[in-house]
Amino acid sequence: MAAKLNFQRKFSALLVYGRPPLVFGGMLCGIAVMWTRNPQLYTLGVSLLFISMSFDMIDGWLATRFHLHSTLAHLTDRIMDKIVYSIIFPLVAVGIMWRVLFTSPAGTKAQLLHGIFVLILCVAVLIRDNFAHFMRFFAMRTGPEPELREFTRLRTIVAAPVGTLLYAYAFYVPGDPTSLTYIWTSWLGNLHLRVLFLIEIIFLIINFGSIAAYCRKYGTYCLDEICDEDERLRLNILSFFPNSLTIMNAVMGLLAVLFAYQNRIREAYLFLIGAAIFDKLDGALARKLGLTEPLHLQNRAHHISFGGILDDIADGVSFCIVPAWIFYLLLADVSDPVIRQLPVGPVAVLYTLMGIVRLIYFTIDRTPIPGFFKGMPTPAAALLVAAPLIMFNQAVGDSSESARYWGILCFGLMIFSAIMMNLYPIRYLHLGRFIDRHSWFGRLNLLLLVILIFTPYLGYAALIYMFLYVLSPLITRRIQPKTS
Repeated sequence: MAAKLNFQRKFSALLVYGRPPLVFGGMLCGIAVMWTRNPQLYTLGVSLLFISMSFDMIDGWLATRFHLHSTLAHLTDRIMDKIVYSIIFPLVAVGIMWRVLFTSPAGTKAQLLHGIFVLILCVAVLIRDNFAHFMRFFAMRTGPEPELREFTRLRTIVAAPVGTLLYAYAFYVPGDPTSLTYIWTSWLGNLHLRVLFLIEIIFLIINFGSIAAYCRKYGTYCLDEICDEDERLRLNILSFFPNSLTIMNAVMGLLAVLFAYQNRIREAYLFLIGAAIFDKLDGALARKLGLTEPLHLQNRAHHISFGGILDDIADGVSFCIVPAWIFYLLLADVSDPVIRQLPVGPVAVLYTLMGIVRLIYFTIDRTPIPGFFKGMPTPAAALLVAAPLIMFNQAVGDSSESARYWGILCFGLMIFSAIMMNLYPIRYLHLGRFIDRHSWFGRLNLLLLVILIFTPYLGYAALIYMFLYVLSPLITRRIQPKTS
């Protein structure tokens, strides 16, 4: 039994300590591929990273299966992670740019945009990894031991596979070897940009979500160490986190416009969904941290905070200006004579102004209804008007006769949504708070969204979903505000 346990520990140590040499070998192969463009070196590099990824997935399962947990083992595992990610993600960023600049034929603007986005993604991964180390450091000093379950950690689930996938794409070299390994890896190297964008957007959102999860889990211990019972300093530090999520809301909206300029409307719509998620998270985090009632201001009847103003600005950008901008961008240059006669510009301006009016009313409203919005919320309106733009763009690209009808529908929805946002007697359920109280609903919708992302039916499903939300007051009006 002792010999068997000793073998298991040695094998587990091999899995942990074997990853950095494998990834370092992959880096050398990547550099050699950029210099020589040798398909065999490309195949070898992808194989080394695939083996490293397999080790990364197996070592935690092995430790759990044979009860090999120890503080030193997990600390060592995390150090190996930092070494591996410090090698692979900067290498991937360089490799993507190399593929854009030096492969034949020359890269397009969409590929350059993808290279820039991968650079941002790699920076986000490294920031997340160092931030997680920083938060765990405070937890180990002042609080309980950090979570050690392997499969609850982000990198085990997605980071290593995404790094391997990006490596296979970045350093792909055309060739004609008879190796089955090359045939498989070359398939990864020829993935469509749309698939890569979808995977990378999801991975980016997961990384920011992981940062928020670490703040929630270990943030109290960190603040206790820094603030030393200074409540005002504590609130000022805490306000940074929801404000950061609010800024990410606006960033997602601007990224949506950037992708729309590259005629990638599906990806732009995903960024609008991401903006809506961050809009939900910043309010939930502010309430959880007790920031909705600022210090020494609890007795004031009404208070407009900096966070509230920042939230309105971010919502105005992501849910008022961005959908109108994308709408005008797509419909203004269409050659169809019927659509060209439509006042696209004035309607885009109308939607933007009505959305801003809705946000101003929401800010100054002194009699809010708990769990409900008065009028359609701006995130819902943005997702409603942007959904048919996906189908319109596809129809225009295919020169389909249905493009005219989709364009007319988009035009009508802009006016309809602008009106619905300002029909204040109609109460719309606050979906964010409803999901907080009914986690099964949020998980089900997230699962459906992930499935639909990889199908051509995302726009149709989103349009139907948002129309159901438009009609939801017919049912949700029976819900009492205190129980919503």
